[in-house]
Amino acid sequence: MSRALLVIDVQREYFDGALPITHPAGHLERILQVMDEAAKAGVPTAVVRHHQADPESPIFRLNSDMWQLHKEVEERPRDLLIDKQLPGTFTGTDLGEWLTLIGADTVCIAGYMTHMCCDTTARQAFHRGYKVEFLKDATGTLNVENEAGSATAEELQNSILVAQQMFISEVIGTDDWLQRIA
Repeated sequence: MSRALLVIDVQREYFDGALPITHPAGHLERILQVMDEAAKAGVPTAVVRHHQADPESPIFRLNSDMWQLHKEVEERPRDLLIDKQLPGTFTGTDLGEWLTLIGADTVCIAGYMTHMCCDTTARQAFHRGYKVEFLKDATGTLNVENEAGSATAEELQNSILVAQQMFISEVIGTDDWLQRIA
């Protein structure tokens, strides 16, 4: 098995901006731990950064302060930086080519938001024939309320993890994943 770690959208918008991630507790610490251990184990790591197509967007505006990667993620080693404009990391990027180049057959998903970009990227990877490991405690989300209704961060996280485990991903904890790469 040859795996790659995808660290999705760990940007300031989710800490200091309009969309603060609240669940699960300790999500950032686990993402950083996964990145550190992946680097030690030689697991190739792609860091993903999102921006909106609209240059006047109030969130994830290209080159704004809130668009920047979280400082702790920015400082860690990575093999590839991917900029994307849509929830799926494969769409309009060179992720697929990079995974082919490094010979990966498995992708590990960490980052934000569980119910949006992590979920979409996991589904895209599965559709392309990759095995997907979805880190249940190194992905995170927030409370959402809109015209369709509302859901707590805990409800969203749990719902997506259950759906992912049904058919698409192997949903595992960070500790289990770290044992695999040790």
